[in-house]
Formats: sequence, C-alpha cells, structure tokens
Amino acid sequence: MFAAMILKEKYNKYIASLKKIYSNGEAHAIANIAFEHFAKTSKKDLLLKSNEILSDEIYSSLNSALNKLLTHEPIQYIINEAWFYNLKFYVTNDVLIPRPETEELVHEVINFLKINNGKSVLDIGTGSGCISISIKKNIPNANVMAIDVSEAALEVAKKNATTNNIAIDFRTTDFLDENNYAAFEKFDVIISNPPYIPEDEKNILDKNVTAHEPHLALFVPQNDSLIFYKRILSFAENHFNQNGRIFLETHENLAKETAALFIEKNYKVEIKKDMQGKERMLIIYRYQ
Repeated sequence: MFAAMILKEKYNKYIASLKKIYSNGEAHAIANIAFEHFAKTSKKDLLLKSNEILSDEIYSSLNSALNKLLTHEPIQYIINEAWFYNLKFYVTNDVLIPRPETEELVHEVINFLKINNGKSVLDIGTGSGCISISIKKNIPNANVMAIDVSEAALEVAKKNATTNNIAIDFRTTDFLDENNYAAFEKFDVIISNPPYIPEDEKNILDKNVTAHEPHLALFVPQNDSLIFYKRILSFAENHFNQNGRIFLETHENLAKETAALFIEKNYKVEIKKDMQGKERMLIIYRYQ
C-alpha cells in the first residue's frame, strides 16, 4: 500500500526527477506520455483532475517506469508504443524508435505516389515497419515490399502491419550481400533510412540511444560509412524503373558525399533539409 498521492503532486515530482537527466522540455514530454499511458491522463486532465487520488496500481506503474527512465531507457520502449505518421506502432529494442524527421521523408514518397503512376515500393531496412506501413496506409493500391536483415525486427513489423490492417510483403534479406539482389524485381520507389552513423560517433550520442536502441540499425564502419548507400546504388542499376524515385535519409554531415555517389552515375539528386534545417534527405531520379 502506497501513501496516497494526488495526480498533480505526482506529476510535478515526476518532472523534477526527470529533469535530473533530461532538459525541461524533454522531461515534460516524457512525463506527459507516461501519465497518458499509465494514468490515462491527458494534459487537459492534469488541470481538470489535478486533485484526483492515484490508485496504488497506477502509482506503482508510474514509479516502475520512472526507475527505467532514469537509466535512460526511452519511454517508447517502456510502454512498447510510438506514434508515426498518425499511426500507432508497437516497438521493442529490436527496432529503432520512429522519428519525426523520417515522417518528412515518408511524406515526400506519399506525395510522389499520389501524383505519379508509381505503384511498386521497396523499403530497405524496415525495422518497425513504420515507413512501409505508413505508405501503404495512405496509398492502398501500392504494392509494398519491406526487407530487413533482422528476424526480430521483422516480427515487430509484421505485428504492426496486422494491427494496422495492412498487407506488406516482408522478406528477410541481408542487403549488404549483392548476391541476394537477383531475387528482386524492379521498383518505382526505393526508400531507406539505413544505418549511417560512423562508429566513432557513439561517444557523442545520448545514452538513451547507445544503451537501448539496436546498434545494427544505427552504426556503420568508420572506414566505410556510406556502405549502405553504395549498395542501394548498385541495387538500383538493375532494380529501379524509369521515372521512379529513390528517397533516402542520410547523416546530416554526409548528405553531399552520399549525393555524389549517385551523381557520378548520372542520377539527379535533390538534397532536402529536415524540420531542423539539417541536410537529411535525398531525392534521387534519372530519366532514361
């Protein structure tokens, strides 16, 4: 039996604890997600029900979550839930947490498919399936294939497809092995948010990333940081339809280097900035 505590008091103490390792804005955002999930309490409820007494069960759940949060475990992994492109996704530490910047890339794909006749889409390194599922949800007549080297990640993606009532062709594939390419057809759209962080940047990333998110989906060898983009370029030579588009998320400091790979092979490349003004997206095409 816990000492009775009212909602607003617990919320304020939660914020105070989180601010020990998070910024003020992050602390409030994380607390809001935790209270909405465990206490079914929205921001509005914090005002309207501020004097409500928390049950022992809710109090215990919030405390358990807080203990994990203070070890830098992301709230999305604690509640196994993340939102992306207005859809709810199940997430575990086998997959990256979907990020708003990637929503911008997906938005570009959806707009392209709406005004063009492209129907076939390949998502390389699908993880949670957030990219492929969001595209299929918005373009129902598209034929979408999603691949990943991780069986565990694909299980998460398949669960999300089922939950969102979406049919995706999921395949386990080691994309770095070019011998696997012969099994694939041509696509109108290729999209990927591949691993692109050089290994020597591990020490400058937040602990919630390095300690909890899958390194397989994050890091690339220091001496070959563009390895996935080189393979995508190789794959596109025989698996990319005329007048199609390739949409890639990139490292903010390597967008121009990545673009140069494709420009050298006579592709046209548009570098786009994300919501934070960072060069993070490439849109690639080649008219034959």
